[in-house]
This record gives sequence, C-alpha cells and structure tokens, in this order.
Amino acid sequence: MTVILGIESSCDDTSAAILKDGIVYTNVIASQQVHEAYGGVVPELASRAHQQNIIPVVSEAIKKANIEIKDIDAIAFTRGPGLLGSLLVGTSFAKGFSIANNIPLIEVNHLQAHILANFIKEPGVESHHPKFPFLTLLVSGGNSQLIIVRDYLDMEMIGQTIDDAAGEAFDKCAKVMGLTYPGGPIVDRLAQEGNAERFTFNKPQIKGLNYSFSGLKTSFLYFLRDELKTNPHFIQENLNDLCASLQKTIVDVLMAKLKKAAKETGIKQIAVAGGVSANSALQKAIHEEAARSNWEVFIPRLGFSLDNAGMVAVTGYYKYLAGEFVGLNTTPYARTTL
Repeated sequence: MTVILGIESSCDDTSAAILKDGIVYTNVIASQQVHEAYGGVVPELASRAHQQNIIPVVSEAIKKANIEIKDIDAIAFTRGPGLLGSLLVGTSFAKGFSIANNIPLIEVNHLQAHILANFIKEPGVESHHPKFPFLTLLVSGGNSQLIIVRDYLDMEMIGQTIDDAAGEAFDKCAKVMGLTYPGGPIVDRLAQEGNAERFTFNKPQIKGLNYSFSGLKTSFLYFLRDELKTNPHFIQENLNDLCASLQKTIVDVLMAKLKKAAKETGIKQIAVAGGVSANSALQKAIHEEAARSNWEVFIPRLGFSLDNAGMVAVTGYYKYLAGEFVGLNTTPYARTTL
C-alpha cells in the first residue's frame, strides 16, 4: 500500500490529506477568517495563521485516516505558485517532517494539482474521470488558463490571462460594490435573483486563446462611478442586476476561448478546475455547450475545487509512481507556470 501525506499552504487555507493507493481518505482544511475585515488576503497574517494551523491539521488528517506516521511513504507539498510566506510554512514543515521521520519529499505545482483534482477518488464514492487527452479550463483567483492534458504529468498550456484572472475580477468588482471578501460566491448568489441582460460591460478582444480581465474591471468601475454621480444609491438599488450582468460577462469571456480551444484541438473531453469552477453560471454554460457540441464534462466537487491537500496528495501519488522526489534544498516559488 502506498500512503501519501499531502500538504497545501499556497494562500489562506491550511490543508492536509492522506491518500492510500490513489484514494483520498482524509482532506482536512483550516480556513482563515481574519482576512474578511481587509477585503482580501493579507500575506503576513496568512503566514502566521498557517503556523498556528499546520500541526493540528496534519495531526487530524493522520488520525482520521487511521494510520501512523511510520505508514507514510512520501510527503507531497505545494511548492508554488502562491504567497511566498504561506508556502514557506508548508515547505518548512514538510522538510522537518521528512528529516524527523526519514520520509522522502515530493514537490507539487499548485496549478497541476488543481487539474489532477479531477482524478481524486474517495472511499465508497463512484468515480468518473476524464480520458487523455483532455482540455482543462483552469479558473481561480490567481489564474485563468487553458491546458491540454496528455497524461498525469504531461500538460501543455495553450492560453492564459495576460493580466488579471477571472476570480480576481469577481472579487475586485465585488469589493467596488461594497461586498465582503471573498466576493465571487456572493456575486454568484445575488446574480441568481438578477437580470443578466440589464447592463453591458466591455469584453476584451484578445487574439488567440489568451484571456484578459483588467479592461472589464476598469469598465465596471467607470460605469459605477458615472451612475453614482446621478444616483448615490445606484448600487444598492440595482445590486442583483449588477451581479448578474457582471457574472454573465465574465462567463461569456471564459466560454468564448474554451469553445475556440475545443474546436481548434478537436478535444471533446473537457475538465474544469480551480475555485471559480464552482460558479453556477459557468457550470450551466459549460453543460449547455456540452449538450450542443457533444462534450463530456468533468468538474470536481466543491471541496476539491477550492485549495485543498487532497489534490496535492493525488498529484504526489502520480509523481511517487514516477520516482520524482526532491531534496531538502528545494525552495518555494511565488510565481511559475505549468
């Protein structure tokens, strides 16, 4: 039996998971509420919270999996990208745990882990996974990418955002409207009561398969600025319609490039990954297009779409099988691609 301990600490969630022979048995997550008061993640506060949370989270994951430390074959940890201070906590803990227990280390790319979340298996749960090659739309607070996945460890990025990510656009526009952090889920909830055709915002015209969301944010900001000059209560009086129209614009941008990529590659196995994959309008749009274009769609459940150690453990499992280990001199990185 192969047992992997996964550790995730790239942003503001501290998570640990135990995987046995490809099946995730525990996936423990400690979230940080301290950032809500600041309207976004504060890196220094995040790293301090990780220091407080990581030992209890790892202990709980091991206990719930009904194993002992001596049963662990490897430690898979998120090396990056992410907040450097947060990554340092997870990396340092993994190294210390490795030295103390003579367990090898496996470094994991956070983006690759989000994609491989589509291969997570749970005990007693029927699994449905994409076949190679498949096309992935990776959408989160920090990334918007289109990736061809040819094997577990063979991926090619064919499109990415040239500025802001879709999740960032959701959160920053939500902040402008006075909504709390994280704004994306709140926009999604309010949008369900609004008219998505009420307002129109600029959609970037970027060639190829790359994305851009900075122009949309600027368009949204200037639109509100002009409306508030004549009606100070404009946002409160039109909040649901604003959220619905904003959400539709972002989803339209994401879908346009996804459809273009699917057509150009001829791939009909479509996976979605990252926190924004939980957005109800995006899921609806993808399933509607799947019915039209004969796609087969794969979206991890919410617990594995957001940052979690289960996806790190499953990535570590495939790297373990490939013999891809790292030494104690491995350092985290804040930015990278696949």
